[in-house]
Amino acid sequence: SLARFAAIFVPTKTNEDAPNPALEESADGYRGEMAAASGDGEGEIHVVEVAESSSFADEISPLLAVDGADNKHPRMTIFSVSYPRRKPPKEPTCGVTDPEIAFLNQIVSWIWSGSRHSGLLCVASSSIIYYVMDVLLGIFPVRSAPIYQTVFTRCTILLIMSLMWLKRTGQPLLLPKHARNVLVLRSLTGFVSLLSFIYSVQNLPVSYAVLLNFATPIMASIGAMIILQEKLPLSLVGGLTCSFIGLLLILQPILLSKGSLTETFQMDNAVTDRGKAVILSVFVGIFSTILGGVSYCLVRAGAMAADQPVYTVFSFAILACPLSAICILIFQEFVLPNLFTFLLMMVLGVLAFYAEILLARGLQLERIAKVTNIQYIKVLLWQLWSMTFLGAAPSSNKLIGCLLILASVCSTAYFGPEKENE
Repeated sequence: SLARFAAIFVPTKTNEDAPNPALEESADGYRGEMAAASGDGEGEIHVVEVAESSSFADEISPLLAVDGADNKHPRMTIFSVSYPRRKPPKEPTCGVTDPEIAFLNQIVSWIWSGSRHSGLLCVASSSIIYYVMDVLLGIFPVRSAPIYQTVFTRCTILLIMSLMWLKRTGQPLLLPKHARNVLVLRSLTGFVSLLSFIYSVQNLPVSYAVLLNFATPIMASIGAMIILQEKLPLSLVGGLTCSFIGLLLILQPILLSKGSLTETFQMDNAVTDRGKAVILSVFVGIFSTILGGVSYCLVRAGAMAADQPVYTVFSFAILACPLSAICILIFQEFVLPNLFTFLLMMVLGVLAFYAEILLARGLQLERIAKVTNIQYIKVLLWQLWSMTFLGAAPSSNKLIGCLLILASVCSTAYFGPEKENE
């Protein structure tokens, strides 16, 4: 309660202290009870009850007025109530890293949708992330985890992070009905292409498997003409051709080295079965390349239909998680990885999620022929890494191949996205 009581001694018959009119007026307004104290006539005792008022909620006026109107400096008595001392509210302070975080958010926003080259920037960022994943695998090889177990772990991380992305952005956790068929077909073709690529890697030299995998941009561009009715200008055809020739020049020493198919096909009757297995692996790799190109087209169609590129990753993870678990039960035995391998698989899974999201966003914004040509950045970066840190001897073929890829990518980025009316 803010009600306060005070005994105020007001002299009435002396000439030294004149009565205070302001005090008497205030006492008359808030007087609750008055009692006469002594009978000698020298003075009276006024007991004033100060009523509660909303104006007193924050600060309370003194109960006694000044002694004398001429006093410039009021004299406070023991009956005065002091003002409450309140600390001023603290102003919000910005942390040291807030400008850095804001700058990083601006860069991410600019790459995602803030530039007319956002599609190319998203795919370039995706290729850089895939390159970082390859570097991590080169430095810390995951040897204790089987391939299908690695696929299952990565797809599980894709599923969890896709759900978190959808929940954070307020999107429904179910696939959109109008894009469900396209997304399911994209997931099926993508997983079959992944299984075919795994089979070709296990039965072919790595250089041949890489060559077949990087033929996917060409298949995707051809598929975009058939499935999506996209135009394929001569400049894009020249860019893809230039990049693929550069890839051939880079892989030429590896293809002609020991252990390549040249020596594999020089077989007698004793190794005929092995030759048939290699031929089958080549056809499986070509099949994986074709399905990969079709999957790119379906990713673009699904991302544009659902208006959210994360749905393409989410649908793939929903299908790939149980199918990869079935592959573990059929083809491999479960191996409990050590702590370091498990942490590395988690990091690679998170990086793969962001790489897939950026790739889907790039396919949503830009033509497939342009997007897929930017993916050859990964080959260029890997060659620079090999020659700089792994001690690989630079040759004329490799240097020419890197220059061709660099010129093709730069020309694709220079011409920029075509207008919609073209």
